[in-house]
Amino acid sequence: MGLARFDFAAGTALVTGAAGGIGAQLAQGLARRGSDLVLLDIDAAGLAGVREAVAAQSPEVDVSTHVIDLTDREALLALAADVAATHRDLHLLVNNAGVALGGMFEHLTLEEFDWVMDVNFHAPVALVHALLPTLLANRGSHLVNMSSLFGLITPAGQSAYSSSKFALRGFSEALRVELGPAGVGVTTVHPGGVRTSIASSARIAAAAPQDEVDPMLRRMDRLLRYPPDRAADEILAGVAHRRARVLIAPEAVLGDLAVRVAPTRYAGLLEGATRVVAQVAKRL
Repeated sequence: MGLARFDFAAGTALVTGAAGGIGAQLAQGLARRGSDLVLLDIDAAGLAGVREAVAAQSPEVDVSTHVIDLTDREALLALAADVAATHRDLHLLVNNAGVALGGMFEHLTLEEFDWVMDVNFHAPVALVHALLPTLLANRGSHLVNMSSLFGLITPAGQSAYSSSKFALRGFSEALRVELGPAGVGVTTVHPGGVRTSIASSARIAAAAPQDEVDPMLRRMDRLLRYPPDRAADEILAGVAHRRARVLIAPEAVLGDLAVRVAPTRYAGLLEGATRVVAQVAKRL
């Protein structure tokens, strides 16, 4: 028997990476649906702006904000313990925060690779581990993990990012099997080219040759066209209907199809499909 439709107004939602992009839009969408909010980000100014926007739009909603570096495991676990103690009605955890790192694997340092894994994978695992007792206590709770198009396919120059997003996808699928019988839903989200700052704020491997970096950044910028508010609405619809997976933007759908049709040869298919999507997007 499936889980009942998710009731956003029944409790508090925690969103990481809430200072901008999809996270900011999720915060506002959740507030409109009646959720109280706990918002996390390293960007203090952006987080304050989101809090003001939510207060202006949904003054009845309680909002707490926390500036935190997700790579600081001790601080993260202390914050999670405080959230569990003060928000016993927590019933939605959205692991949205993410960072990107460009460069071929041969040019990455292990420290750079670990930084991506710490933010994109280890921090969500730690938050789920710390807050799972609360979610389990509130039957009907839900968990959202933000994977990526690059959690479905693996382009060159994204070994660290893809590794983190594939890992988060596998973690989510294991949790879905384990937590479903306990009344907790799990949604994995695979965004394609959503218009956020993740590409412009991405780190580039220190040893990466500039003639490799510039074309990669231009390709990424061309793909980032999908509106973040639309992405957030699709994610929240997925939560409401307890969908196991949400694909965002045409390239995510194409990527998912390509890897099913040609699991070891999808790179060539996607190169052509990506050019078509980019041309269509220019005309919209």
